[in-house]
Amino acid sequence: MRQLTLAAAAGSAALLATFTATAAPATTVAPLVPLAAQAPESAFTDAAAAADPVACQRPAPDNRVSTTIHCYTPDQIRAFYGLSPLTPSTNDGAGQTIVLVDSYGSPTAAEDLAFFAETFSGPTPDFEAVFPIGKPGYKDPPGNGSGTSGPAAAIGWAGEANLDVQWAYAIAPKAHIVLLATPPAETQGVQGLPNLMKAMDWAVGAYPAGTVFSMSFGTSEEAFASPAAARSAFARFDATFQRGQARHDTFFASSGDDGSLGVGRAHHQGQTLDHPSTSYPNSSPYVTSVGGTQVQSGWTWNPTSDKPFNDDGSRNPAYWAWTPAGSSEAVWNETWGPISTGGGLSSVYARPSFQNGVAGVVGNHRGVPDLAWNAAVNGGVLVFHSYFPKAAGPPLWGVFGGTSASSPQVAALTAIANQGRTALGKPGIGDLNSVIYSSGFAKSTAFTDIVPRVYGTAASGVLDDNQMWEYAADGTVHPGPVAGMPTTPGYDLTTGWGSPKAAGYVSQLIAH
Repeated sequence: MRQLTLAAAAGSAALLATFTATAAPATTVAPLVPLAAQAPESAFTDAAAAADPVACQRPAPDNRVSTTIHCYTPDQIRAFYGLSPLTPSTNDGAGQTIVLVDSYGSPTAAEDLAFFAETFSGPTPDFEAVFPIGKPGYKDPPGNGSGTSGPAAAIGWAGEANLDVQWAYAIAPKAHIVLLATPPAETQGVQGLPNLMKAMDWAVGAYPAGTVFSMSFGTSEEAFASPAAARSAFARFDATFQRGQARHDTFFASSGDDGSLGVGRAHHQGQTLDHPSTSYPNSSPYVTSVGGTQVQSGWTWNPTSDKPFNDDGSRNPAYWAWTPAGSSEAVWNETWGPISTGGGLSSVYARPSFQNGVAGVVGNHRGVPDLAWNAAVNGGVLVFHSYFPKAAGPPLWGVFGGTSASSPQVAALTAIANQGRTALGKPGIGDLNSVIYSSGFAKSTAFTDIVPRVYGTAASGVLDDNQMWEYAADGTVHPGPVAGMPTTPGYDLTTGWGSPKAAGYVSQLIAH
């Protein structure tokens, strides 16, 4: 989880973005990080103190509001994508299993999901947390120090887990939702990604054929000793995905939150590459990569300045301005973060056969993402947490984004399609990529094509790629040195085919 916090630098520009779960480890292995971003608590205040129109009001027992950060309930997201409201009798996902893969897990995942379901009037959750290679000893928080196994990592992964669980439930509330967790915070080393893949390999055999998996983490493809080393490691992990696909399981992964930026092996993976890059496991051809969009439903961003924060750290109204109307969906690229959907061309995988039809975009490489869903923080989803109260504070609602929000929701929508297939005596969809790229799959029926959009008059409001921005000394933002991928009509390397339209996406997967 990325916790975006703000601090004013005396007499200078105002933003310091601190990512609590992404600190580079003091080792030479590639960091594997959760891909969720949480809106800063400083964006919220008591309702009585809000002088401007309210963008977000968090439910009880929180009740605080923001005039700059927008948020969504399950019913609002379900309505935007074409699903009916939640009720105690909602049957979406019945008979299906969704496995959400995280390090640590969350010590309060079950209780927090139950409260989420009660708050939003959904059915009683069917949830379990499993730890096939050992359960972490939950303390408050566990671990010592601030590295990948310290307090920051424990809280970050708990936020990630709660996001995954609650928003898979929000889309498919009658599914059997499994939180599959491993004890250590994840790195690429002996106790890292191999542990998660070992747990997933166990889950492929433990859960019914046609299970849908979602992975909200990633590691840079280029943070290995060599491309050959990466190919060797990925081939071992891909064997699990192939074994699952043979059972009609489907695998999803978040495309990332750093645009096309990646890290190399040098300097303990603390230095970004000077060229576009992608991450694993979303780059695997056996995985469906989920990118990010920004849903603006009931509001429209109207920036007239590229300075998100004033010199005293307060939010600049000219950057955060919005009008209370409209409905649109753009590529996710929030320059204030800066945070943006992952996407680009793999340096490890050649173009898979299912992408032959988009060879003009991907060339000879595997391109990601394959599709997309709302991932914005300004326009994020409500998540309840009560974990680690000494460190994370009292129980409250947070507003979360990141492609970690995208992947579990698309996985849950696909589980609804598998529910329909089951009713017809068909197996799970399995290898989704081969279906959605096929010529017989009606893209315009299944997806909303995400195209360039312009909001307001500031450069930040031109949402047409995933290039990461950066801060200047005066507090303004401008494009960074590494180019992003363009958002275009049709398939592109920021949002894939676009975001699913529930009815068309589900009905075509059922019919396939």
